[in-house]
Amino acid sequence: MPTETRLTSSTKIPSSALAAFIGITFLITWGLIGFYILFPEMAATIFGEISGSHPFFFLATWSPAIAAFVVVFLHSGTAGIRGLLSRLFLWRCPAGWVALILIGLPLVFVAGSLIEAGPVLAPLPPEGTTPVIALLLMMLLLGPIEEFGWRGVAQPLLQRHMAPVWAGLLIGATWGVWHLPAFFLSSTVYADWHFLPFFVGNVTLAVLVTPIFNRARGSLLWPMLFHWQLINPLWPDAQPWDTAILVVVAIIVVWWNRDTMFTREGAVTEVVPAKIIPALAPPRGTGSS
Repeated sequence: MPTETRLTSSTKIPSSALAAFIGITFLITWGLIGFYILFPEMAATIFGEISGSHPFFFLATWSPAIAAFVVVFLHSGTAGIRGLLSRLFLWRCPAGWVALILIGLPLVFVAGSLIEAGPVLAPLPPEGTTPVIALLLMMLLLGPIEEFGWRGVAQPLLQRHMAPVWAGLLIGATWGVWHLPAFFLSSTVYADWHFLPFFVGNVTLAVLVTPIFNRARGSLLWPMLFHWQLINPLWPDAQPWDTAILVVVAIIVVWWNRDTMFTREGAVTEVVPAKIIPALAPPRGTGSS
């Protein structure tokens, strides 16, 4: 039986959904973190001191994913949710991009660390490898989950109206500003960082992951692994050299892929992948061709 691929009206997410996605994302994160910034004693008394393992920190980190699932459900119900989740299983990706994620990113952190005479790998804590493995698994449940929102919803919707490079720049700037409240919390790692290089890094990384996302046809698997590598506790702290190296890498990648980065040709523009809709087979004996 012949088939055709098309989106149905019940699964297509409108471009206007981007505003709701951004609004929900910022409302959750800035609301939770803002409460701790503006009323620290009250927040600590009621909910406990905020930290990287606090449930509210997870909730604030997951806000792009929460917003993505809310938006998709409101527009396409459970079928849309299943469609969004199905993008986790789009594993086909050119080998060069896979190598960049699995090998290239670690080498950037190692190179940045060596420039400032740092270690090749992050030093192990006195307790040994067990806490590192636990932290590695916890990180898998933090930053990578954001990709349901940034690459799951925002990137396709933006790429309907602009070339991928501009979509990546805009998402990176939004991503950076979204992190801003965390820099005012003394009990998180962000308190020891400087916002400007972090912001530049966010923009750079959002641009760098864009061609990977499009070449993998909207896969969420590879952007999640990309994100995981960025917060992998095995890699040494290489600030600010890691950001400088990544900027150079991103410029090279954009130039090398300029035919697809500066045009919308081949860009992923749907949040929910096209469904396979069986075409009606003509009755036998009608002579239809």
